Amino acid sequence: MAENEKHTLDPEVEKQLPAPLADAIKAGKVPADVLKHSHDADEAMKAFKGHGGQIIELDEATNKRLLRTIDWHLIPAATEQKQGLNFLDKTSISYASVMGLQEDLNLVGDNYQWLGSMFYFGYIAWEYPTSRLLQILPVGKYSAACVVAWGGVLACFAATENFAGAVAIRFFLGLCESAVTPGFALITSQWYTKREQGLRTSIWFSFNGWAQILGGLVAYGIARGSAANPPSIAPWKIVFLLWGLVTAAAGLIFLFVVPDNQLNARWLSKEDRILAIERIRVNQQGVGNKHFKWYQLKEALIDPLTWAFVFYALVADIPNGGITNFFSQLIAGFGYTAEESLLYGTPGGAVEVVTLLIGGYLGDKLRNRILVSSSGLIVAIIGVVLIVALPLDNNKGRLGGYYLTQAAPMPFVAFLSLISTNVAGYTKKTTVAALYLIGYCVGNVIGPQTFRPEDAPRYVPAEITIIVCWGVCLIDMAFIYVYCRWQNKKKAQVRAQPGYVKLENQEFLDLTDRENPEFNYHL
Repeated sequence: MAENEKHTLDPEVEKQLPAPLADAIKAGKVPADVLKHSHDADEAMKAFKGHGGQIIELDEATNKRLLRTIDWHLIPAATEQKQGLNFLDKTSISYASVMGLQEDLNLVGDNYQWLGSMFYFGYIAWEYPTSRLLQILPVGKYSAACVVAWGGVLACFAATENFAGAVAIRFFLGLCESAVTPGFALITSQWYTKREQGLRTSIWFSFNGWAQILGGLVAYGIARGSAANPPSIAPWKIVFLLWGLVTAAAGLIFLFVVPDNQLNARWLSKEDRILAIERIRVNQQGVGNKHFKWYQLKEALIDPLTWAFVFYALVADIPNGGITNFFSQLIAGFGYTAEESLLYGTPGGAVEVVTLLIGGYLGDKLRNRILVSSSGLIVAIIGVVLIVALPLDNNKGRLGGYYLTQAAPMPFVAFLSLISTNVAGYTKKTTVAALYLIGYCVGNVIGPQTFRPEDAPRYVPAEITIIVCWGVCLIDMAFIYVYCRWQNKKKAQVRAQPGYVKLENQEFLDLTDRENPEFNYHL
C-alpha cells in the first residue's frame, strides 16, 4: 500500500475493529494484509474493552508478584503431567522389556521395535486434528481430558496378552498424548514473556529426567520385590497399572488447577487477570484466537523457519526413538544384568534434568537459546562416540557415554520454546507446533527400526546413525540462528521507514510474526 492511500471501510467491518486501527486503515497508514486479516483480533482484546483499550502501566513489583503466583500454580501442574507422560511413552515399555514383557507377549523378531514405533503412528494420526481442537476448545480442559484418557489407556496395557493387543494400546497412547506437549507449549506462550519461556519450558520438560530416575527406582524395586515374593500378576503389568492410574489422577488435578487463559483463572482476581494479560503484551502474540485463518496456514507452510524446525525434530528424534525404547537393553548389553540395567539407567535422568535446567536458565539469561542448547548436542555426540569406540570390556566408560547422550534433548526443548516465542498468529502457531511434533513422531517411528535384533548387543549401525543425525542437526541449528538474525534486520528496516505507525493494541490483533513489523525473533 502506498503511503497515505485512503481506504473506505464497510460499516459492518468497521464495527469489529478497534477505533485506532479503523482510523489508521482509513488514513492509509496500515499495510494491506493487516487491513485484510486483522479485524478478527485476539481473545485478549476482550479484557481491555472495559478499559477503553489503553495500555495499563505495570510496575516491577506487581509484575514479580504476578509471576510468582503464575509459577506456583502452573509449573507444579505442568511438571506433574510431564512426569506422568514420561512414564507412559519413554520409560514404562523400556523397563518392561527387561521385566518379562517380551516373553509374556511372545514377541519375536522385530515385534518390540514395532511396539516402540506404533506409539508415534497414533501420535501422527491425531496431531493435526488435535492442534485444531486446541485452538477451538478450552486449552486447559482439553489437555486435562487427554491426560486422563491417556492414563486409562496405559493402565489397560496390563490386560494385554499378545502382540496385537499391545499394538492397539500403543497406538491409542500416542493418540492421547498428541495434545499434551503442544497444549503445554501454548499455555507457556499464553502466560509468560518471551524472556521467561525458555526456562519454564525446560523446567516442565525436565520431568522426563525426573521420571527416568523415579521410574527406574520403582521398576527396580518391583523387580526385586517380585523375585522375593512373586505377585499374582507379572511385574511389568504392575508398572503399567501403577503409572496409568497415577497419570489419570494427575489429569484430574490439572483440570481444576490450570485455566484456559488469564480470563478464567480462578486463582487470580479480576484486576490481576487484566494485569496478567498486560504483562505478556511484549510478546506481540496475545492469548489465543478461536477462528481458523487460511492465510496463516498458508504462511506456516511456506515459511522456511517452519521447515527448519520440522527437519530438526525429524532428524534429532531418530536417535531419540531408538535410545528411549532401548536404553535398558543397551545398558544390559554393556555387561550388566536386567535388574542392574533398571537401576543404572537412573543417572541418565539426572543428566537430562541438570542440562535442561542449566540450558534453560542460560538460554534466557544470555538471550541465545540456540547457541546454549547446541552444547548439549555436542556433549551427546561425544557420549555416542565413547559407546562405539571404547573396548567392549570397558563397561563403566561405555555406561558413562550413555549418560552423556541424555544431554541431547536440550535443542529439542529450546526449539519447542522458540516455536512459542517466535511464531505468532494463533492458527500459524498451532500449525507449526503440529508439524514440529509430526516431525518428532516420524523420527521416533524410524528410530527403533535402527536397533535391529541381529546387531545386539552392541547395535553399532544404530550408534553410527545417531552420530550422523546429530551432526546434521547442528547444521540445521546454525541455519535457524542465521535466518532469525536476518529477519530481525529486515524488520528493523521497516520500522525505520518514514511514516511508519505502530498501532495501539497491535500486540493483540492476532497478526503473524511475518506480518507484524514490531515482532522480533529471539535466538
